[in-house]
Amino acid sequence: MRILVVCGAGASSTFVAQRLRSAAAAAGLDWDAAAGMESSAVGSDHDLILIGPHLSDRRDAISDSTRAAVAVLPDDVFADRDGSRTLALARSILADAGDTPKGTP
Repeated sequence: MRILVVCGAGASSTFVAQRLRSAAAAAGLDWDAAAGMESSAVGSDHDLILIGPHLSDRRDAISDSTRAAVAVLPDDVFADRDGSRTLALARSILADAGDTPKGTP
């Protein structure tokens, strides 16, 4: 499973992506999470794109630029210090989309 975490400049998304990777590894999932800017989403081959809450008004435009599922992260995403809530959100979105996450035990 390949996840792209998007914010304005790619800086704050780095923290979310690192925490998500750690939480996925702790759960035994072979998932990759990378950080990027909105332009990184265009034509990306990621399975899921999570966008920062401050970009919620850009969700439709980002969704139109990719085949991946796109979701807005909650306002308190940066308080998720271990990435477990972000992982639960990603799993929920993928389940709702009918995707079977690769690397899911």
